[in-house]
Amino acid sequence: MTSAPVLPAGAAGSGNARERARQLDRDDELGFLRDEFNIPTKGQIASTSLPKGSSANNNDSDTTTKCIYLCGNSLGLQPRRTQTRLSQYLSTWATQGVQGHFKPLTNSPLPTWLDVDERAAEMIAPIVGAHVSEVAIMQTLTANLHLLMSAFYKPDANKRHKIILESKAFPSDHFAVETQLRHHGLDASKSMVLLKSERSRDNILTTEEICGVIDLHKEDAFLLLLPGIQYYTGQLFDIETITAYAKERGIFVIWDLAHAVGNVELRLHEWGVDAAAWCSYKYLNGGRGVLGGCFAVTKLITDERPEEGYNHRLAGWWGNDKKSRFGMENRFHPVKGAAGFQLSNPSVLDITSLCASLEVFEQAGGMGKLREKSLRLTKFLEEQLEGMGKEEKGLFRVITPLDPKQRGAQLSLGLGSGLLEGVMKELERQGVIVDERRPDVIRVAPAPLYNGFEDVVGFVEAFGEALRVARRERDAF
Repeated sequence: MTSAPVLPAGAAGSGNARERARQLDRDDELGFLRDEFNIPTKGQIASTSLPKGSSANNNDSDTTTKCIYLCGNSLGLQPRRTQTRLSQYLSTWATQGVQGHFKPLTNSPLPTWLDVDERAAEMIAPIVGAHVSEVAIMQTLTANLHLLMSAFYKPDANKRHKIILESKAFPSDHFAVETQLRHHGLDASKSMVLLKSERSRDNILTTEEICGVIDLHKEDAFLLLLPGIQYYTGQLFDIETITAYAKERGIFVIWDLAHAVGNVELRLHEWGVDAAAWCSYKYLNGGRGVLGGCFAVTKLITDERPEEGYNHRLAGWWGNDKKSRFGMENRFHPVKGAAGFQLSNPSVLDITSLCASLEVFEQAGGMGKLREKSLRLTKFLEEQLEGMGKEEKGLFRVITPLDPKQRGAQLSLGLGSGLLEGVMKELERQGVIVDERRPDVIRVAPAPLYNGFEDVVGFVEAFGEALRVARRERDAF
């Protein structure tokens, strides 16, 4: 994994911080990508009405000053080309009707609707480090987790039946596991193993702690489900080591990559991951609720023996082989690979939006370059926070591991009691967008595709003021 490069000298938090940031932005070889995104202005995010006209733009009537948007871990910004690609799709539908399924148009950059899922798989595969046949853009994150578990989780109450997950998993993951257990007639209190750190109040789990729990349940655990990056703390798990350790003990491994995909380098095939699922609206910038994705290693889904291979999966029409899909026969011949897990025909609107963003990833030259910049951005953020005054530093703490190898873009900041609402209100007033998680955490995530080092300085300056304002308001009561 890439380590964080040493940044140029300069006192963090000093009066030279902004000039230093501007120099880093000038030297940034990926800085041109910022212009590929619609970054809202301060006036736009303060507005309570849609802009006039058919599309948003960055020429707000009140101000053209861009907001500081450090919330790509919740919802990525819209690429400028998204509107163009969606307009091309809508034009195809308007002028071709049903012919859009099969009829290629010579002046269109879009695939036919029959092939749109294949194009998306080709584009996402290098981002997750997989073979094209091992990935599919389909459904949503929790639906994909259910589909994967329905295919691969085959418990025996007298042998292997337990599912290991973290005690503070994203609620949807917890619900998915709990209901899968009930679906199989199992008692969650006996079949669900919750990982909880004995050392960290924030539940920062070490690899050793995770492997220790795996050893405790190596005889009766069937499945390990963990996040690549923990949504609340921002901790990046050692996917390769944990996967190998669990598999050596006969445990199937699924990773929830919601906060990892498009954020850190992934090598799912190389690391021997069994299966994974993710959403596409955070660092992938596909748009709110857009189709997610799944990964399933090739050797598990070759389906060479139908009577043994795919009888456990839940199947649907679009997972059927293209050669027989429109033959309307009632015999399921799954597409080889992860695409065979598809159910209904995918939303072309969704995939077109997602692929518009994946085009920008291709412009960046791969996840390696993006991760290198991300390491520098988040390290710079850490430095600027450390350089704040003693008064302000006493009002928050960094929850996320300080080791760059154990985090992605996000730093989670735990605030003092009673400060969250005031801090968020003041940040919004200053045109700064970050994410809050109650009771007392803000999540700050500089995204390397569209954030720069000056964004970091602007945030830290606004954050310092927000802390002071919030403390005064709290102490006044």
